[in-house]
Amino acid sequence: MVELAEIVGRHGEEYQKHFGERILPSHRRALADIAACRTPKLGGRVFACNDCGHQHYAYHSCNNRSCPKCSGARTGRWLAKREAELLPTRYFHVVFTLPEPWREVVRSHQKQLLPLLMRAAAQSLLTLGADPRHLGGELGLLCVLHTWTRTLIYHPHVHCLVPAGALASDGTWRAARKKFLLPVRALSRLFRGKFLHGAGQLLPREERPAYSEQEWVVYCKPTLNRTRKVLAYLGRYVNRVAITNRRILKLENDRVTFRWQESATGASRIMILPAEEFLRRFLQHVLPKGMHKVRYYGLLGPTRRARLRQLQLLLAKRSEKQEPANRDIVIPAEPACPCCDTGVMILVGRIRRVARSPPQKRSEQSWQSVGAGA
Repeated sequence: MVELAEIVGRHGEEYQKHFGERILPSHRRALADIAACRTPKLGGRVFACNDCGHQHYAYHSCNNRSCPKCSGARTGRWLAKREAELLPTRYFHVVFTLPEPWREVVRSHQKQLLPLLMRAAAQSLLTLGADPRHLGGELGLLCVLHTWTRTLIYHPHVHCLVPAGALASDGTWRAARKKFLLPVRALSRLFRGKFLHGAGQLLPREERPAYSEQEWVVYCKPTLNRTRKVLAYLGRYVNRVAITNRRILKLENDRVTFRWQESATGASRIMILPAEEFLRRFLQHVLPKGMHKVRYYGLLGPTRRARLRQLQLLLAKRSEKQEPANRDIVIPAEPACPCCDTGVMILVGRIRRVARSPPQKRSEQSWQSVGAGA
């Protein structure tokens, strides 16, 4: 099976030579990390069987958030932390997307406009949720930034997971209807207004697309109501990378073949791209250093932990079914030897990592045309 690391290893250096100084530091770091992930370059540990002496080398991961090999481990650690914060209630999945004229503008001003996109989405939900004509209370929001489609086109959007209700000022919980959280059309227009207002303060007029009365797309649907299924649902969005190794089918004649799925029909499709174009599409989804792709607002905000715990206890009393925490977590024993099946693998040594050079200093404020467009 072909992996992203193999594509980077075979074509990454040529890609960097082609685009030269136009490549952002975060992109250079991603290429270097992905190519070195779980190789001797990053060091590791040596295990030996205490019975037959068989040795196994376990190399370290790069932990780059764009690396498909590391995303699974990050998801597990993140879910373990988030389990204590879940509310025993239903949840809604809300997605905010930008119209096409704004996508290239956001791509060119990621540092300014991607945080604005997340704030505008969160503020729209919080404002409408606090309206007495709707829920009349404070919502809890977990917002995740994504920038890609299944064919790796640049398409910035925000996934929000929202508990199905709001906490009123008198301390009561106001549950949302079974299949309705907030009016989507009002949410869309509020989101459009907040984003355009913020963009008007950040960008000069000549860099902003012409104003249009076009409706902005906001999608909202209820999710599952069992705690662990909600956690699994969360994990699919939070640490997802632009493409996984399972989707890459082959690398032949400097061309990458990968699988993607149509949203409308669910049908599986095949796409073939030159390796350089494939890397360009992948790297445009590597976020600038320091940018947070997961943010919490309202009841789930970091300053509301005590209030969140009180709400968990309140809702737990109403819930008929309680799921014991961590019932599926098993502490692993020492691994058995894959060679003799009788001994166990014991740590006997460490491999030092190869020092890596620091990235070139270059502003990440904007994207300067490393292959503009899709």
